[in-house]
Amino acid sequence: MSENIFIHPTAVIEKGAEIGASTKIWHFCHFMPECKVGNHCNFGQNVFLDNNVIIGDRVKIQNNVSVYNSVVIEDDVFLGPSMVFTNVINPRSFIERKNEFMKTIVRKGATIGANATIVCGVEIGSYSMVGAGSVITKDVPAYALMMGNPALQVGWVSEEGHTLEFIDNIAVCPGTGKKYKVATNSLLKL
Repeated sequence: MSENIFIHPTAVIEKGAEIGASTKIWHFCHFMPECKVGNHCNFGQNVFLDNNVIIGDRVKIQNNVSVYNSVVIEDDVFLGPSMVFTNVINPRSFIERKNEFMKTIVRKGATIGANATIVCGVEIGSYSMVGAGSVITKDVPAYALMMGNPALQVGWVSEEGHTLEFIDNIAVCPGTGKKYKVATNSLLKL
């Protein structure tokens, strides 16, 4: 274990779990032996991390989130309360499909809102934002704003999470003044 870690007395951190420096783990969390957690992370109450989960630096995971086997969370990601990851496309209680777990990746700076569901095998793009209650069934482009069930792209957001409005294909972040441009289903920071 690294230094300056806070682990609430009710949390269960299995031997072998790797926890980075200055990470805070709150009430009733459970981390399995083969998970890896970066530095300066914050885990709200009742967070479960399965084996083979990788969490980057400065990640914030709110209450009641389970991160299952084969999920990778990159740096600076926010996971809202009670959002859900799946890890098998066609689960059945009477068929073991542990060899069918599908990798899900949440790229740097992405936000997933409260009660959203992420169907396994997708990639959530850098700095994208998934609205509360949305259901993601396919890959999400970087900077995309996704809403609904199934989620559809309804716009673009800046790195700081502000909705962007375009004039002549250029948008200016209202929070920072950074400029963005749409180019063939992607967003470029100028």
